[in-house]
Amino acid sequence: MKCCTRYIYIVLVLFFVKMIKSSHGQAFYDATSCRQDGNAPGTRYTCINTTLTKNSCETFLIYRANNQFATISAISTLFGLTPDTLLEINHIDSPLETLFVDREVIIPVSCSCSDGFFQSRLNYTVNGNATYTDIGCGFFEGLVKKITLVEENLNQEVIKVGNVLNIPLKCDCPNNNDYKYLVTYPLVSGDSIRKVSTKFGISRDNILAINNISLDTTIYPETTILVPLQSKPVIDFNIPNLQPPTPGFLSTSPVERNVKPEKLRKVYIVVAVIGFGLVLAILVVTGLYLKALNRCRRDLFVIPSTLRSSFTSFSTPPLSSPRSRPSPATRSSPNSCLSPDLLASIKYSLYNFTIEEIKSITKDFSKDCKVSENTYKGLLDDVQVLIKEIKFSEIRHVIDLHSKINHVNIVKLVGVCYNESSWSYIVLQCPSNGSLRDCLANSLSLTWHRRTQIAFDVATGLHYLHYCIVPPYMQTGLDSANIFVTSKWKAKLVVLSRNPNNGTIGSSTFEYENFDALKMLEKEDIFEFGMVLLEILSGKVKTDGKLLRESIGFLGGEGGEGGCFENLRTFMDPCLKEGYSLAEALCLGVLAKACVESDPLHRPSMEDILKVLARMV
Repeated sequence: MKCCTRYIYIVLVLFFVKMIKSSHGQAFYDATSCRQDGNAPGTRYTCINTTLTKNSCETFLIYRANNQFATISAISTLFGLTPDTLLEINHIDSPLETLFVDREVIIPVSCSCSDGFFQSRLNYTVNGNATYTDIGCGFFEGLVKKITLVEENLNQEVIKVGNVLNIPLKCDCPNNNDYKYLVTYPLVSGDSIRKVSTKFGISRDNILAINNISLDTTIYPETTILVPLQSKPVIDFNIPNLQPPTPGFLSTSPVERNVKPEKLRKVYIVVAVIGFGLVLAILVVTGLYLKALNRCRRDLFVIPSTLRSSFTSFSTPPLSSPRSRPSPATRSSPNSCLSPDLLASIKYSLYNFTIEEIKSITKDFSKDCKVSENTYKGLLDDVQVLIKEIKFSEIRHVIDLHSKINHVNIVKLVGVCYNESSWSYIVLQCPSNGSLRDCLANSLSLTWHRRTQIAFDVATGLHYLHYCIVPPYMQTGLDSANIFVTSKWKAKLVVLSRNPNNGTIGSSTFEYENFDALKMLEKEDIFEFGMVLLEILSGKVKTDGKLLRESIGFLGGEGGEGGCFENLRTFMDPCLKEGYSLAEALCLGVLAKACVESDPLHRPSMEDILKVLARMV
């Protein structure tokens, strides 16, 4: 009996010792991505509420200044603190002093055990378009993860401006007297355990022990580690750039490594079988393609010479009565007047419209259907199209150009109606939202995201014309009137060709083999693209171009009342209100100013423009 009593006593003692030790909960390093969806274990530091343990403490977090929160005033507002609370501990004189980007700021917080986790709670009011990922991994720099925000705000699946979110920031309290503070430190690219230990003046082994990691553990950006300290944190900003030990910071995602060898063998077998099948399928398809290509070449060369000569010039086909028509996507021309070379290169079939069909589409060229001096719009089988008047001699050049173009950001050619004795017509797609100029004139629905997407689409289309067409085509006369917007707010360019002998039509395109002339026309395109950017930013579509260029002089440091940001806010389209990123607007404004430089050599290339815009969409 005594033995049993002694055994029970020992078990109880061990249980209470374990409870006291586990009250600190999990302090293991969590390598899961801040942006990960679904269930991810270990996203917070766990705790157990008992009367024998420490369930709350005063501790600190580390936050880095950024473009959006660049002053102590802005950072203190984000964390619900007074500026004076942060000024003294961070040795900063003024709450309005602009801090350099990534300058680390010490944030004092109250940490307590709640719902099984150590956390510091605060409320955040949404004041712009944002997602849980933007808030957790962007605004709060990984101090709270996306899945934690979703779990804590289940009643707000869709975030709207004005919503108040519960933000449980990650923190931890020490469970013994070895340390007074456990500082939550968010990791960024380039960090290492060695660098953090040097920055806070503590042993690297202490950091490894408190986070339950070893020297060969890989650490990732937008995760956190705990920094154990005996006194309030002091950061050394003068340490040299330290190379992280191997393995250090890897720009990869955590990978599960505990896959059984049997499963791996099965995976290898399946992959090998699929790979063999794909190779076999590619060989079969390639053989069929080459066979069909040889047949087409034979058919092309056996065209009788008398028939071939009849195709070398355009002639007016006889007008026929209106007939039932297939949809624009599947039209074919019953009477082709194209040369064999053109037939061989064209990517799709064009429909040959009669003048009666053109009149029917445009309601006999009524004013209601007129878009501009020589352009009409109308419905063709319930699909909206554009009808443009051109000279008969120019149709060949339009078809020749569009036979080489296949791009999502360029309006497609549907068909032609040609008449040697009068005006001829081409029929183009007409995206449902109309021209960019019309959209800017009614810009309530043209959000900032849509504007940056449109700018990127236009740049992509121009880059395609400059670098992917042989020989390259330069789009001159580009403006917001010949850029069209789809129902999904994607931009498409209207591209027409120029007859070198007979002038231009609408928005003209030039083809040059002279390199210097080609580069000068490319810089002219870039200038016109910059003017489109200025219209997108300001919403001013009927302003004189020179005045519009002069109105952004503040971006070049020219004098004027107010600072750069204040002048930029004044320049921006008032319909945007506060629904845009000031940093992105500044970036787009600087890009536009570079594009409209007086010296063409100072303007960026289309490749440089795409690199800038690709970061915004």
